[in-house]
Amino acid sequence: MGTNTTSFIPKNLDYSIDKLTTEWQTPSNIALVKYWGKTNPQLPKNASISFTLSNCHTTTKIEFSKHQKLETPEFELFFEGKKKDDFKPKIATFFNRIATYCPYVLEYKMVIYSENSFPHSSGIASSASGMSAIAMCLMSLEKQLNPTISQDFFNQKASFLARLGSGSASRSIEGPLVIWGEHADFKESSDLFGIPFPYDIHPIFQNYQDTILLVDKGEKQVSSTVGHNLMIDHPYAENRFKQANDNLSKLSKILQKGDSKAFINLVESEALTLHAMMMTSNSYFILMKPNTLKVINEIWNYRNETNSTVCFTLDAGANVHLLYPESETKEIHSFIENKLAKYCQNGQYIHDHSGNGAKNLY
Repeated sequence: MGTNTTSFIPKNLDYSIDKLTTEWQTPSNIALVKYWGKTNPQLPKNASISFTLSNCHTTTKIEFSKHQKLETPEFELFFEGKKKDDFKPKIATFFNRIATYCPYVLEYKMVIYSENSFPHSSGIASSASGMSAIAMCLMSLEKQLNPTISQDFFNQKASFLARLGSGSASRSIEGPLVIWGEHADFKESSDLFGIPFPYDIHPIFQNYQDTILLVDKGEKQVSSTVGHNLMIDHPYAENRFKQANDNLSKLSKILQKGDSKAFINLVESEALTLHAMMMTSNSYFILMKPNTLKVINEIWNYRNETNSTVCFTLDAGANVHLLYPESETKEIHSFIENKLAKYCQNGQYIHDHSGNGAKNLY
């Protein structure tokens, strides 16, 4: 679907609104086919697909107040009730990046209140839920300034804006499955924004469960931004981008047919490939921890013994996302308590499941 961004530049905005308060709750997401490697501005080198989560979310309220035209965006930021100036530079960069598409960020002062449903340093991707929540609040203001915009355009532009804050945030607007990145099998797909998976999925993959095992809650030693940049001269990069796009074609059929065994194989392979790319970068790095590997081996043993369809995926960190169908919930919760909780920091894990994306709270 090309890379034409002009449709996102507003033509007619009525600045007669002096004040607006809006609040959104947007979820994190977990990629099944990973993207690793990007070009500016936040464009992926391959398409990806993710489950939108439900319980792991960010709630953000923004108070907009009309002001004389500003030179640069002005905002205050409160995170979980406290002023959070160390988060401000990333959000300031985001506002400057989107000013062409959201000229109203130079017409209104903003006070942002944000909180996560999960501990900030838990290793869950908070940038995806956090940046998508801000994008939804901005679009609520735009809808007031231009009531003619459609719901489809609202969501599409929100995903486009969220992407400019954090690539994976483009996949947190809708759900339960979202594709981001241009791909021949999905004619509406785009590098600019995420789209809902356009086909019916088999009942077994509906309301899919994801328990996040908090193996390590510390800050990552290598940020995702640095990791993505290491793909630029990576010796295996081009083959990896092709593999990911091929895997997305395969996963599309798997999700429609309900082939659990093929799902396990592809999703676990994608997770390990992501980390293999990190280990073969220069400079190289390892984000898995010893307990990550112990959990993976426990999962494999359990599957061999029980014929379960539980599997794992990983994001760019040490935590393990345990994926399983709703029908196995009781058994898997016992497995977690009996075998896996001991590998989690302070025995902590979060039960989650696939969800439908952003919710308007106010």
